[in-house]
Amino acid sequence: MKSALTKHGWKNYSLFMRSDGLMFGYFESTKSFSASLKGMSNEEINKEWQDLMSPYFEIPDGSAPDKSMIELEEVFHLD
Repeated sequence: MKSALTKHGWKNYSLFMRSDGLMFGYFESTKSFSASLKGMSNEEINKEWQDLMSPYFEIPDGSAPDKSMIELEEVFHLD
């Protein structure tokens, strides 16, 4: 999975979890957000991972966890 993520430009990838189970993910990419997601969607290991992880996500439309990812606008940054 890590090599597939790297192959599709994912870097600086982190997952954060609150004590109640709410999870938030962050990644940067050398490609566009949509290209990074599309590349991963074609990887067999990602399909297996999504199937394995889906019981741990509440997805309103019942799709795979990675289908609910959205790109957020950066509104502040401090170096």
